[in-house]
Amino acid sequence: MTKVRVFNAAVIVAALGYFVDIYDLLLFSIVRVESLRSIGYAGRELEVGAMLNNIQMTGLMLGGVAWGMLADKKGRLSVLFGSIFIYSVANFLNGYSHTFTEYAFCRFFAGLGLAGELGAGITLVAEVLPTHLRGYGTMLVATVGVTGAIVGGWVAQVFDWRLAFKIGGALGFALLLLRIGVAESGIFHQSKSHSVSRGNFFQLFTNRDRFKRFSLCILSGVPIWFTIGILVTYAPEFAKSFDIPDPILTSKAIMYCYLGFVFGDFGSGLISQWIKSRNQAVKIFIVLNFVSMLLYLFAMKGATSGVLYGMCVLLGSTGGYWAVIVTMGAEQFGTNMRATVATTVPNFIRFSLVPMSLIFLAGKSYFGLVGSALLVGTTVSTIAFISVFFSERFIC
Repeated sequence: MTKVRVFNAAVIVAALGYFVDIYDLLLFSIVRVESLRSIGYAGRELEVGAMLNNIQMTGLMLGGVAWGMLADKKGRLSVLFGSIFIYSVANFLNGYSHTFTEYAFCRFFAGLGLAGELGAGITLVAEVLPTHLRGYGTMLVATVGVTGAIVGGWVAQVFDWRLAFKIGGALGFALLLLRIGVAESGIFHQSKSHSVSRGNFFQLFTNRDRFKRFSLCILSGVPIWFTIGILVTYAPEFAKSFDIPDPILTSKAIMYCYLGFVFGDFGSGLISQWIKSRNQAVKIFIVLNFVSMLLYLFAMKGATSGVLYGMCVLLGSTGGYWAVIVTMGAEQFGTNMRATVATTVPNFIRFSLVPMSLIFLAGKSYFGLVGSALLVGTTVSTIAFISVFFSERFIC
């Protein structure tokens, strides 16, 4: 019997794919201020940026459903090839945007394409690795992947925002070439001989137990995108509320946050393996992330830029249970629906930024920036903890 190792082609290429995914996904947030000012939206960077982010997240949600169903019907690799091509073209063209409409078009199709990358990659890893190695495999994918934001932050500081988008497109095409040598999941090939419905997204809503597992998994991961999409993305605006005199760059804030995610994803993966429960590991990180959020909102008054960037590292470290959440989703469903769930769960979590940002912006007028963030953050953290509490116990 062939011995399976964590460091194999599927895992390594999935990790590199997630690296490009995160680079392209977060690049808009990183260059938001600079790019919107250059196309005529100076002074409206927060509101217009939120609109474009919501458009991108809508593409992610729709793409998550479409790519997930396709991966279970046609195979994991078909999604990886198609999704990479779409988001690579969209990001490359984004470098030529001069109007809001052009920018929005590119962000929507970038989101649509990016939706297939992580879920299909994690599904492939989950099916080529045995159970006792699966947590380590997804931990490796997540740890390598989140460094894409760090590289994106560095690129945005060195190069013009237009060139940064073109670099993202070029990285995607390079990844497409690497994918050619990866084999399809053997488990998927075996499932094709079974007469069962594959990739039926609507089956998640026709059975109470399936819907419960699906929805609880999504809700438990929402605080991660509150941290990324609001606290860190709008760090320059929060810095003004904190009376921080030093200029704060979104590119640096996201770069430091994802530096924290490297430690968080690695740590949450190890903890879930050690205590043999992904469920308990997620509970620990939700509590730690909520504490970090409170420190960010109430302990930064008059701080320096270095302290705020350090807090971004802490927020990323405590929010780094992303891979564990995606793995939990993939493990709870059979091969006929595994890619559908593994693709839709992370993208529905990302889409949660849309209602969160709308509530945050509406609440800002009544409670101020910090008060509105506290309201949204406390709500989603509470819901997430309750969701994990009612979830079944997951044994590694």
